[in-house]
Amino acid sequence: MFRRVEAGEGEALADFLAGEPWPFHVHTAVERADVLERVKAGYYDETYWIEVAGERAGIVRLFDLQDETPMFDLRVSERHRGRGLGRAAVRWLTDEVFGEHPHVERIEATTRQDNLAMRRVLKQCGYVKEAHYRRAWPDGDGRRLDSVGYAVIRHDWQTGETTVPDFHDED
Repeated sequence: MFRRVEAGEGEALADFLAGEPWPFHVHTAVERADVLERVKAGYYDETYWIEVAGERAGIVRLFDLQDETPMFDLRVSERHRGRGLGRAAVRWLTDEVFGEHPHVERIEATTRQDNLAMRRVLKQCGYVKEAHYRRAWPDGDGRRLDSVGYAVIRHDWQTGETTVPDFHDED
């Protein structure tokens, strides 16, 4: 279901990303030429196809893997949404990052407040809401929306526990 995007697949990746809008991303429209330039620069080196029955249904891009707190970009094509692929992808990437990168202590994710499907997926996969950023996410129409930060820590991944931040630590 998850396969690394190979060096010769830049055109296919560009077609996929430019082929439809991504309503919950900062840049809802992706330009094919921009993707091809980024492929050359190594931007997509840690990107994986989400495949269903041999069809490309989405991508997972891991980044900042050299840090103790990497992040990811998840995109599922519109016609494949609502089928559990987001949940499968977040579970897979969490296992992949913690399993292959022993220095990683936590994985972070940020999404728009109104991206309820992604927020549900993160919670179901053991990610905990840690932050709420007011008017921090610009959209294509010039509006500023709230964004929400989630993370999973290695301890929780290893033990199956869910530890939550102490938000009541102020006087």
